[in-house]
Amino acid sequence: MNDHSLRTYESMLGMLSSVDNPTPMVRLNKVVDFEHTVVYAKLEWYNPFGSVKDRVASNMILRARETGDLTDHDLVEPTSGNTGLGLAMVGNALGYDLTTPLSSAIPLEKRTMLRFFGATVEELEDDLCPAPWAPEGAIARASEIAEKPDFHMLNQYKNPSNPEAHYRTTGPEIWRQTGGSVTHFVAGMGTCGTITGAGRFLKEQDPSIEVIGVHPSEGHDIPGVRSIRQLEQTEFFLPDEYDAMVEMGNQPAYDLTVRLNREESIPAGPSSGMALAGAIATVPDRPGLVAVVIFPDSAFKYASSMVKHVEGLAPTAMPRSKSRREELFDVIIEHTRDNPHLTIDPETAHEQWDGNGFVVDVRQPEDFERGHIPGAVNIPLLDLPDNIDLLPTNLETPVLAVCQRGNISLPAVLYLSSVGFREARSLTGGTNAWSELGFEIESS
Repeated sequence: MNDHSLRTYESMLGMLSSVDNPTPMVRLNKVVDFEHTVVYAKLEWYNPFGSVKDRVASNMILRARETGDLTDHDLVEPTSGNTGLGLAMVGNALGYDLTTPLSSAIPLEKRTMLRFFGATVEELEDDLCPAPWAPEGAIARASEIAEKPDFHMLNQYKNPSNPEAHYRTTGPEIWRQTGGSVTHFVAGMGTCGTITGAGRFLKEQDPSIEVIGVHPSEGHDIPGVRSIRQLEQTEFFLPDEYDAMVEMGNQPAYDLTVRLNREESIPAGPSSGMALAGAIATVPDRPGLVAVVIFPDSAFKYASSMVKHVEGLAPTAMPRSKSRREELFDVIIEHTRDNPHLTIDPETAHEQWDGNGFVVDVRQPEDFERGHIPGAVNIPLLDLPDNIDLLPTNLETPVLAVCQRGNISLPAVLYLSSVGFREARSLTGGTNAWSELGFEIESS
């Protein structure tokens, strides 16, 4: 029998958070300079499987079992990591296997632990978090798998059990833990289940409570959260229900994460630093104000991210992580990305290459097959020299080089120019940008 007072449980699922078994809240004493406003961090890695997403994973599975939508199926879910970890472990307890397509940009620690927990992981060349307009991305791949009779996709981006989990647990916990004194609720924005679900509950208790969403800048490197553009993929992004939204860049988030760990002894991850930075920038300093900030998970899954953004963490004799060829590609990409003689924007390309010219997609075949510009010929970048015969014989022919995000197509254009093509251009933003603008994408 589960006994929260004694901390004894029949199984790990008995440790799932609730009003009677809340995740802890810790007052911040050093990293916040407010004289009057009290700021609490709600530490969500005290959920049994390590993050705020345990609430969503368990509620989605249990609700699907109650409605009969989930019987003996296996689970498939696109995820930036934490939802997958929760689904894998709740699934282990209840007898469901998990397949999760995800971005290869997600920290290695998360991808490794998903496999360790028993999930089948399909790594894709995708944005840090799945993007709806990328047909080759994690969401589309999960939807494809879900069409098979033995799979069920819970779909955290549309499943009302996502915000419901926070309406039933996170919001009531905060209300009880603060004795109803909370005045500001701050959360980072991913699927927006947390801010929407908990925010609704708190507003019902006291409409004057301010709900504040924090999102990263475009091109961010903060795992688990989404920029405004990326937030379009979730049905729970409801700006009219929030009192404010604030944008935070990489560096303020990582700088504050370092301070939380070293000054408050709180082992918070980068999305926690981002949320707190947003709170500090938005919540006023006045007597009687109490702000609660969601800290989604701990620092331990993000060593590879921390090394990139925090000085002094990389060992002095750190092994080379990239080949010299990859390093050369990085230099080429950095110095040619905005060259008007080598690149072309999607709108201009769509107009000029609509039936006129040659389109070469330089990704790997499996990425090409998931979605490409109609009529494109697939020649992987490193195979171009051996397949020169597949290119036009007339060197005056316009040639559009394409990849997913407009990176590896830049070295391709340099090669094409070197062999004599005078009108070779790289598609800025790749197929992601092409599809985002509503231009046609086909799959093989």
